[in-house]
Amino acid sequence: MSDEKSKVTDKAGEIAKNIWLAGVGAYGKAVEDAQGRLEKAGVEPPKLFKELVKAGTALEDEARGALESTVSARSSVEERINRVRENFHNQRPARIEDLQALHKKVDQLSRKVDRLAKALADQGTAPSTRKTTRKAPARKKAPARKKTTSRGGSTTTRRKT
Repeated sequence: MSDEKSKVTDKAGEIAKNIWLAGVGAYGKAVEDAQGRLEKAGVEPPKLFKELVKAGTALEDEARGALESTVSARSSVEERINRVRENFHNQRPARIEDLQALHKKVDQLSRKVDRLAKALADQGTAPSTRKTTRKAPARKKAPARKKTTSRGGSTTTRRKT
């Protein structure tokens, strides 16, 4: 029985050794693949880098074009807004300050008119009772008249003096 035991143990050891060697082989293969990729990447980066630079340049050109069109559109909109504001300020209704100043002036004039009316009333010549004497308008001189005389029927023109 020891012979059988020995064969089973030998067989188990051989299987364990094979498992171990398979793991070591997998590790070695992974290292080789990594080294191959690293070497390949060392050759490819300039090509990849050039392609990325080319793509970046194209994107930058597109972005600049879009930015320039956006800037021109913005300045156009700002010009329109400024024109509208200018028109609004030129055609705007009177501001509250302007209206208040006008009210103040009207009040001052009303007080002056009241004082003048009172002064006239104190003098006894109130505007409602005061008689106005007007001079009659000067008459125009009558135009020259034609008169007929009894002598020979001729007409003479005489002016009235």
